[in-house]
Amino acid sequence: MADHYYVNMNAQPNGDHEVHKNSCTRLPDVMNRQYLGLFESCAPAVRKAKESYWQSNGCYYCSLACHTT
Repeated sequence: MADHYYVNMNAQPNGDHEVHKNSCTRLPDVMNRQYLGLFESCAPAVRKAKESYWQSNGCYYCSLACHTT
């Protein structure tokens, strides 16, 4: 099943822009997120986020498969 994904426009302290599913409890405020689209997994969502923010990473809580440390 596909999910809607967003990227946080505000970077984390390490410079990462986290990619979140719309159901994530840590989804950024509406003013601080950019819609990426509807994807079957986090990998294509992170690739899409990297078009705007080269240092993008999956959220630890909702996109763990795409989270790197």
